Amino acid sequence: MPGIFNAISAVSAAGAGAEALYISGAGITNASLGVPDIGLATLTEFSQHAANACAATPLPILSDADTGFGETWNVARTVIEMERAGLAGIHLEDQVMPKRCGHLDGKSLIEPVEMERKIHAAVSSKRDPSFLLVARTDARGVEGLEAATDRVKRYVAAGADAVFPEGLESEAEFEAFRNAVDCPLLANMTEFGKTPIISAARFQELGYQMVIFPMTAFRVMHKALDDCYAELMATGTQAGLLEKMRTRKELYAAIQYSEYDRKDHDWQQS
Repeated sequence: MPGIFNAISAVSAAGAGAEALYISGAGITNASLGVPDIGLATLTEFSQHAANACAATPLPILSDADTGFGETWNVARTVIEMERAGLAGIHLEDQVMPKRCGHLDGKSLIEPVEMERKIHAAVSSKRDPSFLLVARTDARGVEGLEAATDRVKRYVAAGADAVFPEGLESEAEFEAFRNAVDCPLLANMTEFGKTPIISAARFQELGYQMVIFPMTAFRVMHKALDDCYAELMATGTQAGLLEKMRTRKELYAAIQYSEYDRKDHDWQQS
């Protein structure tokens, strides 16, 4: 599942042939607020981004939902709002707020029983039985791999549909986690973190049903932005950037501009 951070990135990922998408909380927070991923974006902002992406493509989308934006009642509302946005599911993590990026040190965790309560609240708040609830644990970097597997067994028993072990550091750890846990698993293939680069095909061999690439497109986009603005400010012209751009025709094709014109014409004739 390629990571997206707004509606146009959803359109691009769908156009590349993706069959499911992932909304990155870091992507939303970095792109919309220009701040670190430390829990500063709100449920309203997350759900609005989700709704925009869901409106732009019919693909199923799984979204980050941080810690559920609070305690059990906040988690209940998170499920209601994110389901109403049109998502296929969300993941909830067991960090203490303010949370930290999963591949940074210095994280703190809530007690397993607190996470179980959040999962119970999430499950009971679903209106669509197929809405996917993924339990993320950051315990590997805080308590160790065995504690992480112990936690997620409790989360699955509480009603989680799948598990997301964050911050694993080798193929051997992913394999050990798979062997210890009997449920669908999600792997996070982020760059420049604690996890080495592993292909989606290899994750499948290791027994993982889902792989997310949360910030890959965002990081490529951000570097392209920096390069674009640096050249524009240095040269005073975009002439040297034209070959790196989508043309007007290509952009309009991506957003189906002609279809809007066609429908407008049809409505005017009716």
